[in-house]
Amino acid sequence: MSGTADTITPTSAFTAFARRAEARLRAVLPNRAVLATMGRSPRKDLLAGLTVAIVALPLALGFGVASGAGAEAGLATAVVAGALAAFFGGSNLQVTGPTGAMTVVLVPIVHRYGTAGVLTVGLLAGVLLTAAALGGVGRFMAYVPAPVVEGFTLGIAAVIGLQQVPAALGVEASGAANVAVAAWDAVVGFARTPHLVALALAAGVAAAMLIGARWRPGVPFSLPAVAAATLVTGLAGLDTATIGHLPSGLPAPSLAFLHLGEVPHLATAALAVAALAALESLMSATAADAMSVSERHDSDRELFGQGIANLVVPLFGGVAATGAIARTAVNVRSGAASRLAALVHAAVLAVVVFAAAPLVSGVPLAALAGVLIATAVRMVEVASLRALARSGRGEAAILALTAGATLAFDLVTAVVVGLLVAGALALRQVARSAALTKVALHEGLPPADHHAEEQALLADHIVAYRIDGPVFFAGAHRFLLELAETTDVKAVILRLSRVSAIDATGALVLGDAITKLERRNILVLVSGAHEDHLKTLDALGVLDALHAEHRVFAATPEAIGYARRHLTGVQAAAAEEGRW
Repeated sequence: MSGTADTITPTSAFTAFARRAEARLRAVLPNRAVLATMGRSPRKDLLAGLTVAIVALPLALGFGVASGAGAEAGLATAVVAGALAAFFGGSNLQVTGPTGAMTVVLVPIVHRYGTAGVLTVGLLAGVLLTAAALGGVGRFMAYVPAPVVEGFTLGIAAVIGLQQVPAALGVEASGAANVAVAAWDAVVGFARTPHLVALALAAGVAAAMLIGARWRPGVPFSLPAVAAATLVTGLAGLDTATIGHLPSGLPAPSLAFLHLGEVPHLATAALAVAALAALESLMSATAADAMSVSERHDSDRELFGQGIANLVVPLFGGVAATGAIARTAVNVRSGAASRLAALVHAAVLAVVVFAAAPLVSGVPLAALAGVLIATAVRMVEVASLRALARSGRGEAAILALTAGATLAFDLVTAVVVGLLVAGALALRQVARSAALTKVALHEGLPPADHHAEEQALLADHIVAYRIDGPVFFAGAHRFLLELAETTDVKAVILRLSRVSAIDATGALVLGDAITKLERRNILVLVSGAHEDHLKTLDALGVLDALHAEHRVFAATPEAIGYARRHLTGVQAAAAEEGRW
């Protein structure tokens, strides 16, 4: 080559890649316009942040304890991840911290690999989330069907509630892998040696939250309920387990927990945690958009914020975090106008960590169990479940299967099961929408174009079929094989102008139907096929014989004219031989 202008060198390719990577990084980093929103209504954000912190404190403690990493891990997660995700995330209203859904995934990891394993999984999940954000994966999360989301939420609520049964009954957890089994073991243990103090504390806190939410929906009753339970326990000297000693402040950042040899063993768990974090965070951000007037989150930027948060929080002893639907809802309903509210929430919790750790250490575990049980109950939107159940048996089946799989297996498996069932039902619905319709020939050719004798010839010996909808693997056999059974005609015109999509399987079945018709000496013509569909048909050789004899037409009138000329010629030849 004499010129070098179009030559791609390794250096130029690397430069182009670096530029694309830089542009992608800039797209997910917070810009001036995003950060400028924090000055819109600082007073509203301060009040909303304080309200969310009051709600978040018992939840952070409870989910930290429930995960097996300890209350201090829950607080560290709420502070560090809450601040980083608020700053780097793609939603102005999202609140991030430890959640019940993530706790469900972390418990078995703690049992198998210990706290160091949980921290490593969080770090790896942060890497995966950051990579997903840079790869533009966020937009695909919008395709999760509503029944899967509702079933997922229902299953999580059930798991969270069952997880708290041992603590609520004052019984040591049996360690059973399945939460339903562990809850039953706790009930059996309680029946043998009842611990009424723990049951009364858990029931009292849960009742205060649920009744209070109906009486004054805008008031966060969880903190006063836990405070009252703690005060009663301390003054009356009740015998019940408490959180115990908490360090005053966050630990110095450290990677001492990371053992590279364990990384391959934890990769699958990290993938599950990252998938859950992405799913729950984007669902929460979408819910925040729905509750606000003009807010719209950036999915990829939100994944990036969650990735940064999960990368950093293990260094401070925190567990994996996600966007928290309940706290985000409180934030929106409290009047938050920007991400400043979530930053204030993290700052208030940081003050608690540094200044009020001794007070928090006396909180009864049964009281936190009551908080989480009430939270699980409030997660279930009965009206939404009823509406989906009434919308169709398919939606009800998806919801039930997803919820059941959450209880029986794990959350990621549950989502996969829900998506597979939803996909299968969607394919079934699409396949049913495809149809083969026998149409009158005058739809393609005006009656005035030929005489009555020719009309009779056409009506007696030519039939036109219009194929509507998709011709693909899920439904092609159903109607195309019916086509092959066509009898008592001499020519068939296939009108493909209304075919919406065609795949390789559908094309091959169409070719099989054409072959069967031609073996019975029926002339086959095709009209109106779209150019992109013709590419698929031609790539598989389906229309090769028809192309060779010029029997593929752009419009139906041309096909009818060809069939008329052909049959007229055949009729004349047969008349000479006395065969027509």
